[in-house]
Amino acid sequence: MRVSGYAGIVAVALAVLCGCTVQPPDGGDGKGHAPVRVERPQGTPGGRSAPDGTAAVPTPSAVETVPPHIVHTRGDTGTGVRELQARLRQVAWLYDGPTGTYDDLTAQAVAGFQGRRGLPRTGETDAVTWRRLVAMTHRPGKWELYLMGGQPAAAPDARCLTGRVLCISKTSRTLRWMIDGRTVSTMSVRFGTQYTPTREGVFHVYWKSRDHYSTLYHSPMPYAMFFSGGQAVHYSYDFAARGYAGGSHGCVNVRDEAAVADLFAQVRRGDKVVVSW
Repeated sequence: MRVSGYAGIVAVALAVLCGCTVQPPDGGDGKGHAPVRVERPQGTPGGRSAPDGTAAVPTPSAVETVPPHIVHTRGDTGTGVRELQARLRQVAWLYDGPTGTYDDLTAQAVAGFQGRRGLPRTGETDAVTWRRLVAMTHRPGKWELYLMGGQPAAAPDARCLTGRVLCISKTSRTLRWMIDGRTVSTMSVRFGTQYTPTREGVFHVYWKSRDHYSTLYHSPMPYAMFFSGGQAVHYSYDFAARGYAGGSHGCVNVRDEAAVADLFAQVRRGDKVVVSW
């Protein structure tokens, strides 16, 4: 349909007043199609209302900035913190094993991760930081979550329920110090490797050596409590530094020096040692 003369002028005027546009005489496609209505966007820049009263579309500058939700921060503890630490290890921002405590090392690792990705270096794990970390990592398994120990101790072996006993579980990699069925303390431990396994069974502490040094392996074995030949429960600098990435030559390694020092002071020669799965 062609638009011409007085009628055409009226049609164009009405179209403008109604907020419409008129296609060129050929309809824009050369086939003489009727004019097409084009809707105007609602609102105007800057968040102001449009002349027709429709709601404004806010511009980025008009959107209020809401502080991100804090997921974890310094002092927090629990499995959620342990997962955070395991994920930070996956992207090489944390080298210590998961402890379940949001300490200074964890805060430093989070701040480094944030800064590398253009996020505010707060050291606190907010929702934005957490989503970014999750997108870059996989859900950690039990091995990763408890790389440096800290697993709940297994239920004590029945042979541990009487007397004074070092009750050692290979399954949970823990040592319980028990007296008459009561657990006095627990600690994470590490065992021998495939070729130098820690022997299992019931033994007794036959010798204690506070500052022992192995002449066979040329390494210190402080707080050693020997129970089977050259195998002993003792503090391990390597275990403290590398976690379960290494192994002993058959001894039961402890990584918490304060805990094993206290244990050494309490254990007597003749006390029972039970090593089980």
